[in-house]
Parts: sequence; structure tokens; C-alpha cells
Amino acid sequence: MDTPVIPFSEVLRQRARRAQRPSAGDGFMQDLLGGRCDVAEYAALLGQYAFVYAALERAAERMADHPVAAPFVTARLTRMPAIRADLEYLVGPDWQELVCPLPATTAYVRRLNEVAAQWPGGFVAHHYTRSLGDLSGGRAIGRVLADQFGFETNGILFFIFDQVADPSAFEDTYRAQLDAAPWSAEERERVLAEVELARRLDDGLLADLDATRRPAFPGAPGRAGADGAVVA
Repeated sequence: MDTPVIPFSEVLRQRARRAQRPSAGDGFMQDLLGGRCDVAEYAALLGQYAFVYAALERAAERMADHPVAAPFVTARLTRMPAIRADLEYLVGPDWQELVCPLPATTAYVRRLNEVAAQWPGGFVAHHYTRSLGDLSGGRAIGRVLADQFGFETNGILFFIFDQVADPSAFEDTYRAQLDAAPWSAEERERVLAEVELARRLDDGLLADLDATRRPAFPGAPGRAGADGAVVA
């Protein structure tokens, strides 16, 4: 009996799930979704993602004409306009002067600049991890935050993919494009490894963000400000 061939998209999904092992960054997301973060701490998360998405979308512009990467480049997943609008609403029009990248965010952006903007497979790995992941899980997160903070649309535009009418159909098409990508077995393994790295980079960002919420020294109260810095 022939062994059934597992589609590459399914192998990728399984490897990505395995890479989502418990990490130091889990505490921040658990607190955010559990109602234990304030609006400033949520804004700090969006502030870090502003740096990540700016780099990813710059890479998308460079990859838009590449025959392998181009099928994955779509304005329907563009997030920077929504992030900017959310941060203007949450922090103010001068948010760019207040938000600074954390060390893990800087490492994440550096990898995007080195890999996603240069290597089609690397771009797809990070685009799959970040953009498709936020489409898949972000809608539910947005609903939770809307209930917690009383948002309607302002403040959670990042999680509203209004250009994707049918998310399930969109994800099916995306996975079909992954299966159709003309990669050798060696190249597919490189893409899988990059997806795992992308997961770790995101975990590191969340862990750094969580650390900003800790007291600066034992017994000192503190919380994260809109720029992610600990303030009294």
C-alpha cells in the first residue's frame, strides 16, 4: 500500500504547532485575553507589532514581482494602516515618538530585513506565520478585547480584516498556494525551519513585552506605558 503524501501546507501547519510550545511570552497573551492587562499594555503590544509589520510589508513590496512569492502578496492582509489608526486612537498622534522597539523586536525586524526581503521562501515563512496567523486567530482576540475595553472598531482595527469576506476560503486558497510553490525538498525544509524561527522570534517579543510589566526591582510597583517602558 502506498503511503499517502501529506500536503506541504499540512506539514507546515504541524511544524508550526509544534513550535508553539509553552514560552515566557505566553504570560502576556494569557493576561491580555484574561482581562489582566490595561489599555496601555495592549497599546504597547500594537506598538511592537508596528515595527514588525512595517518590515514585513516592506518585504512584501520587494517580493511583489517575484514569481514564487507574488501569489502570497496581497493588500487584503496589509495591517499597517490599521495599526497606525489604532495607535493614534490609543496613544495619540505622536505615538511614533513614544514607541520604541524592545530588544527582541529589534531582533525580529533584523531577521525580516535579512531574510524576508531577500529570500522568497523566507518571506513566505514569515508572512504565513505573522499575517495568516493573525487572520486565523486575530478575529477572536479582537472580540475579546472589544468586550474588555468597550471598543467598537477604533482600537481593534488591527484585528478586523474587512477585505477578507470569507476567511476560511482565503486560508484554503493560501494553503493551496503553499502546496503549489515550486520548492525542492531541501527548500521546503528551509521554509519549515524559518517558520519555527519566526515563532520563536514572536515568543521573544512577547516575553520582552511581558518583562516590561514587571517591577523594576523587588517590591517596586510598575506597569507598562504606551511605549512599553515601565512607569510608576
